[in-house]
Amino acid sequence: MKSYKDALENKTTAGTFALFSEDSQVFEQGGVEGSYAHYIEHHLGPELGHFKSFDFSEYKIDVVVDLPYAFTTETYIYTIVLRPDEKGESRTIRKKGVATSILRKTDGDWKIIKTHSSSRNKK
Repeated sequence: MKSYKDALENKTTAGTFALFSEDSQVFEQGGVEGSYAHYIEHHLGPELGHFKSFDFSEYKIDVVVDLPYAFTTETYIYTIVLRPDEKGESRTIRKKGVATSILRKTDGDWKIIKTHSSSRNKK
């Protein structure tokens, strides 16, 4: 989970495909995004190019292992600073988020098989 968070903070998807099973399912903000590969191609991948920075704070993770599965709950504040638009204006998004994931250990490696995240405005 840390590797995935670190990749997002570095605004890259490099190395993240190995963290997910091929039949993974991604759910975000009430939407079904499909597999991780589909999510990157159609959603997160293009978005990362618009980010000047993407930072997590107040990050906490709770993990329950019940082999061959692990269940995680992550809570955090994320701050995204968007690159300036054609008018030179930038915008900052700051939200409180939560993500739950199910991982399966296969051949000695943990793979994310399902993940769901949602957020709301930080008060």
